[in-house]
Amino acid sequence: MIESAQTVILEYQAIIGLIVLGLMFVGFVMERFPATVVAILGTCTFLFLGILSGKDLFSVFSNPAPVTIGAMFILSGALLRTGTLDAIANRIIARAQRHPKLALAEMFLGVYVASAFLNNTPVVVVMIPIMLKLAVALGISAKRLLMPLSFVCILGGTTTLVGTSTNLLVAAVAEENGLDRFGIFTITPVGLVAGVSGVLALLFIARRFLPDDTPSQIALSQEHRSFLSEVRILKGGNLVGRRVGDVPFAKRANVKLVGLKRGANLRRTGVADEVLEAEDRLVLRLELAELLSLRVNKNVAIGLTAGHDDIAQDSDMVVEAMIAPSHPAIGRRLVEIPFLSALKVRILGIARFRKTPGPDLPNARVQAIDRVLVTGRADQIEQMYGNPHLYGVGSTSEREFRRSKAPIAIGALLGVILLATFNIMDIGVAAVIGVGLILVTRCIDADEAWDSIDGNVLVLIFAMLAVGLALENSGSVGLVVRELTPLLREVPPWALIVATYVVSVLLTEIITNNAVAILVTPLAIAVARELGVDPYPLVIAVMFAASASFATPIGYQTNTLVYAAGNYRFIDFFRAGIPLTIVVGVATCAAIALLV
Repeated sequence: MIESAQTVILEYQAIIGLIVLGLMFVGFVMERFPATVVAILGTCTFLFLGILSGKDLFSVFSNPAPVTIGAMFILSGALLRTGTLDAIANRIIARAQRHPKLALAEMFLGVYVASAFLNNTPVVVVMIPIMLKLAVALGISAKRLLMPLSFVCILGGTTTLVGTSTNLLVAAVAEENGLDRFGIFTITPVGLVAGVSGVLALLFIARRFLPDDTPSQIALSQEHRSFLSEVRILKGGNLVGRRVGDVPFAKRANVKLVGLKRGANLRRTGVADEVLEAEDRLVLRLELAELLSLRVNKNVAIGLTAGHDDIAQDSDMVVEAMIAPSHPAIGRRLVEIPFLSALKVRILGIARFRKTPGPDLPNARVQAIDRVLVTGRADQIEQMYGNPHLYGVGSTSEREFRRSKAPIAIGALLGVILLATFNIMDIGVAAVIGVGLILVTRCIDADEAWDSIDGNVLVLIFAMLAVGLALENSGSVGLVVRELTPLLREVPPWALIVATYVVSVLLTEIITNNAVAILVTPLAIAVARELGVDPYPLVIAVMFAASASFATPIGYQTNTLVYAAGNYRFIDFFRAGIPLTIVVGVATCAAIALLV
């Protein structure tokens, strides 16, 4: 019985392979399970049927693309950790008040360039709150900025080989199939054409197809991320004698100066030209990462203590706690909260959903569900865990910026790019060395480095590489090529490029882009060789089409991020994404036909 089944499988394995692939497509479209699970189940099916051997399965782990992609994730995470992306965005935000349209253009240009060399996801994560602030500064709806943010990131990612994991994956699959290695800037001419055409189309689309809600409807949703805090200017520090407006941390876009306290007086206006004196206090509203970053500043004392000045503000123990509705201090000033006097701790700040407490940190009236950020020695912090009036006491997931390490992180990324560009070293090897450099110099901690790797992406890639190998072993790819060759023999080369692009972009909208890259690339190469034409234009068409996901919020991860942040409707992506897909597709196919 088993031998008969094996005989049937062996005889019809090409057709069986296509049936399994069809069932996987159904699984991708139905979304009953994550794409990664569907890919793993497909791999398991081929293993069970004997089409894929254990040796074949483990051979996919020798593919250099996933290692390179993982290393680039970590390098991007280091730029995020050192505040490099945040610093660039802050500079542009500062210009928005003086030259709003120019600042907007600079912002999108910066996003485009950054996405050409970094993983798109952290770029969008950093830029979403910046775009929300920029929308408020410009008096326009954030919905007219967030979707273009994702689209520009996608376009920027297609400009270089390292811009997206899809590009690296297609290049690796092509090399495994006998094509010459792609350089970092091999696809740049086509990418620039696609980028320029896409940006010009976005200028038209944003005005006519994107919703124009009231700016505050979205922007307010981010206010709960800000903490009220205050810093005391220390005697002997380098801030004494400087203008308030010249204080470095007060000029950052995600820090708002609420006022200046001198003695018992709190001034809220006209303080930028005031010269700081020792013991002055600056009242600030700032985001959590900035608040944590200030702890290492030796020129200021942050937050609030009950007379215990020996409490280190840069202690490793930092926790967030939520005020319970039953807390006895509700309605009282924060300085009067019981645990502050009972424990040797320092309150760094207080946050309130969609509102800013005030007027300053000691005199902020405590309300239920307020969040307080507290630091202190471990033995003191541990006593907070047993407090029945504090909910969710736990270490904060946010970490401070390591701005002093930014030059190292930038240098590591530039080094990887230059070594690969001039063929001094393989990009995967260079990226791994770059990771070693940023880890040993503490640009990013090891646990943060591993967290910055998108495990779902890597597992999906390995699983789909196994599926692709099974389709090759079973003869499924050969069967499709034999059926397609007679139909395409008289088709001109430009039409082959268009057909490859259209098929790839349609599949990208319904399944993951990395799956499309792995499945379609070897098929395109085989068809090109059977027809006697150059396979490179078809491979590049797959590379671009697999990233050109504009029409749905689920086709690309950055679309999903802005879909949630901007409160878009699904139909909004249809309205804006379909015209953009057509424009970028036409421009890309024309560029490939003329330039490749």
